[in-house]
Amino acid sequence: MFLVYTEKMSLQKLSLTTLLYFTLLLIIRVDSTQPPFSCDSSDPSTNNYPFCKTTLPISQRVRDLVSRLTLDEKIPQLVNSAPPIPRLGIPGYEWWSEALHGVANAGRGIRFNGTIKGATSFPQVILTAASFDSYMWYRIGQAIGTEARALYNAGQATGMTFWAPNINIFRDPRWGRGQETPGEDPLVTGKYAVSYVRGVQGDSFEGGKLKGHLQASACCKHFTAYDLDRWMGTTRYKFDARVTAQDLADTYQPPFESCVKQGSASGLMCAYNRVNGVPSCADYNLLTRTARGQWGFHGYITSDCDAVSIIHDDQGYAKSPEDAVVDVLKAGMDVNCGSYLQKHTKSAVKQKKLPESEIDRALHNLFSIRMRLGLFNGNPSNQPFGNIGTDHVCSPAHQVLALQAAQNGIVLLKNTAKRLPLQKSKSMSLAVIGPNANSAFTLIGNYAGPACNSITILQALQNYVKNTFYDAGCDTVGCSSASIDKAVGMAKEADHVVMIMGLDQTQEREDFDRVDLVLPGKQQELITCVAKAAKKPVILVILCGGPVDISFAKHDPNIASILWAGYPGEAGGIALAEIIFGDHNPGGRLPMTWYPHDFVKVAMTDMRMRPQPNSGYPGRTYRFYKGHKVFEFGYGLSYSKYSYKFKHVTSNKLYLNESSSMKMVENGQKVNYKSVSELDTEFCENKKFSVTVGVENDGEMDGKHPVLLFVKPEKNENERPIIQLVGFQSVILKSEEKAEIEFEVRPCEVFSRATENGLMVMEEGTHLLVVGDEEYPISIVV
Repeated sequence: MFLVYTEKMSLQKLSLTTLLYFTLLLIIRVDSTQPPFSCDSSDPSTNNYPFCKTTLPISQRVRDLVSRLTLDEKIPQLVNSAPPIPRLGIPGYEWWSEALHGVANAGRGIRFNGTIKGATSFPQVILTAASFDSYMWYRIGQAIGTEARALYNAGQATGMTFWAPNINIFRDPRWGRGQETPGEDPLVTGKYAVSYVRGVQGDSFEGGKLKGHLQASACCKHFTAYDLDRWMGTTRYKFDARVTAQDLADTYQPPFESCVKQGSASGLMCAYNRVNGVPSCADYNLLTRTARGQWGFHGYITSDCDAVSIIHDDQGYAKSPEDAVVDVLKAGMDVNCGSYLQKHTKSAVKQKKLPESEIDRALHNLFSIRMRLGLFNGNPSNQPFGNIGTDHVCSPAHQVLALQAAQNGIVLLKNTAKRLPLQKSKSMSLAVIGPNANSAFTLIGNYAGPACNSITILQALQNYVKNTFYDAGCDTVGCSSASIDKAVGMAKEADHVVMIMGLDQTQEREDFDRVDLVLPGKQQELITCVAKAAKKPVILVILCGGPVDISFAKHDPNIASILWAGYPGEAGGIALAEIIFGDHNPGGRLPMTWYPHDFVKVAMTDMRMRPQPNSGYPGRTYRFYKGHKVFEFGYGLSYSKYSYKFKHVTSNKLYLNESSSMKMVENGQKVNYKSVSELDTEFCENKKFSVTVGVENDGEMDGKHPVLLFVKPEKNENERPIIQLVGFQSVILKSEEKAEIEFEVRPCEVFSRATENGLMVMEEGTHLLVVGDEEYPISIVV
């Protein structure tokens, strides 16, 4: 069951601030230029090429095309900026485009210098994930894919392959790119990947609609176990991630498996780092045996940019540049972001290290994607997606969606004595203080293009309160210098104080991990002084991707309310203002653990998920971490209160004795178990059951609320997760309204665990389904 806002409902509920915002949207459109394509029907020479005949299977068309190329024509096609092949009427193609949370110009394939000047900038992914709304994630993917195709149709794209989503696990809170991910949970990350990919590529929400044609191509990255950029002298370029088979099986790999098997992603990107000594882009077991063989991946595999060169130049894994080329192509990589393959592939062939058939294999995958995108089918205006015009970019529907995404992701962390929402009053005065209050750029995050429009948090608040005073409080977000006296003086005079603090891209970003978990510079001192001086307890808004230890604010009685807003995108200022003044009821829940500052004692290079009590290693993420938390995964308040009850569970005991079981000794204990791989698909399908949860809005405000279903073992043994998310759905409830939500539970997935050697097994014992404070026991009998 999926309950979501419709566009019509949203437009009816728009505040005056929102309507003013939409009136600012203006894109100047003139006649578009022709998009690049092959097999022009007006060119007589193309009629004789089988690769231009759309009635033939793509595999046959690609074989024909590749067979016509000379070696000198083939090799330049192995890099991201593939040149044209004029004699065959094939234009150049750019593989590198970005669309993390909106079509961006961070890659080389998209330009905003034509009829279209910007694209919808949705919240940074970490905040979008906090909505726990997979259908909304799908709608965002749809919007991005539509705007991408519109840019191509307008002649402003030389490629339709977008290197998103980033589905690495947010393993360490210091990681500068954690903001790009859906958080720390493998299930959430996998479901986000599936929803986003299906949306971008033009599939249905349930999947299965695609029949070869791609609206745009999505690429899941960075494969695999990549979550360190630059920390204490260790860089992603040389880092060797030492990962156990157990952690690979139940943490690092599941999102990518979901992306491929359920999402049908058409692209994968192999990462810079090595995993257990082997560079990801040179790992045959990873790229070919696992992705293509076990998961059935049918698409192209790109390197991260210059990830091939570092295999020789930095890691020393390959003895020569030619060996690096051989290693990646034989491993199953297809295209190199960079120029290394263009420079060194021919010499690898001449040295008889590389058979030409390996080049042909890669080209088959690459041209197959270009054909699935419709780029070899003649004039695109006559093809599927050819009618997507410039009016689809920055459309009112997409603007509503960007606002919804920000509204539904923002998390209320504290609200003492119902300080929020503020009552609207024409006579009130408001002090807005903080270095993030008046920066539209900070709201957007990284990997973004020019937004359709953006207003700052300050401007959005000013639309509610005319008598608003503002001071940045700090020289920059780094806050090496703070104007504390000025801010304190302003706070003393105002009826209410809202402080907009936190981080920005100078503090966390790609190639830049944090070394601490506290607010930068003098931010904490500024907050404490202003809160102490204000007439009433202040409202604190934190912008950041990675978590910050704000324990001081959590326990300060002078700080009544705390909101986490991630980087909320172009409509984020409006969303925050609407929440602060009660035009929207917050319902977001944290997609990652907020750790205390002393977590920095843990080496970021330590990839282990599970705790090691003997050494003091605390473990990572809510599934394994046993230390103190500032805020827990899944935590989030609302202006309403919600209660739960297990209404109906179709099975409370599962028998696995239909087939033989085995015993194993792990950690000194004998355990009866059954390997999931030995349970056939029909058996697992027959054992699934439904769980019905009753939800009630006990508060005075209508609201949208994510319901999270967890499972935990009655006895936490054998390195099982302490607790694990197994399902989530969002429900919209009016005040005092009740609803029932049905979850489908698949025991082979929900109750299995990874052994030390990476084998997924089900073992006897009792598990507890958990929603809120409610628990329901399920027994497994082997």
